[in-house]
Amino acid sequence: GQVKSCRDHIIKNTCSGGWSKFNCSCYIRSQSSGSWDAARKDCRDRGADLVVVDSPEKQTFLSTITTKRVWLGLTDEEQEGTWKWVDGTPLTLSYWGSTQPDNGGEEDCAHVYSGEDMSMNDRSCSTSLKWICEKAPDYCIIS
Repeated sequence: GQVKSCRDHIIKNTCSGGWSKFNCSCYIRSQSSGSWDAARKDCRDRGADLVVVDSPEKQTFLSTITTKRVWLGLTDEEQEGTWKWVDGTPLTLSYWGSTQPDNGGEEDCAHVYSGEDMSMNDRSCSTSLKWICEKAPDYCIIS
């Protein structure tokens, strides 16, 4: 086959069926509920990971795809009180609800409350909640 330059093609990033696109990522909310570990495994099995909330815009977007409490890719399991996203970045932009995180009894995983402000709460990782997975888009090359 002949190699053509990129200018001969339009590269379109798309999200597969059921996934919603926002900026440069694809998102899906789980149908089932489970623990934080089960949620993370499900996302990884889909070639994704639990969602990382790294901008106010993404926080707002998430409120459009869920009205329920959902797990985020945020935990302080490694070191109590040091919250890290699943991509290894420390928590800098904070959306904790008032009085949170309160570590109300071994609460090492974070979820968002339902409601428009989508504020965060720490919760026991074994609590059964829905979750949101995030992954890079699929690229399709249109000749």
